Amino acid sequence: MSDQKPVLKASDISPELRDDVYTMTAAALREFTLEREIAASLKHQLDTKYGNTWHVIVGKNFGSYVTHEKGHFIYFYVGPLAFLVFKTL
Repeated sequence: MSDQKPVLKASDISPELRDDVYTMTAAALREFTLEREIAASLKHQLDTKYGNTWHVIVGKNFGSYVTHEKGHFIYFYVGPLAFLVFKTL
């Protein structure tokens, strides 16, 4: 699954941060199969590199309505999995 290209749906992050999120996502997809493990790995990487508090939701079917820090929101798909990634203060 990690060989598939991300399909961006919505974002307000910089291209550099977007590409870093994509790279971290690919690494998590190579290492884990469970959605919660993929999300936990991505969150840990983001918190470590960019500071707290990141939130990561991974799944095939979910609804959401979130408030995020400006410049720190991305929603994309990799294959059938949707990724909602955002940072709060």
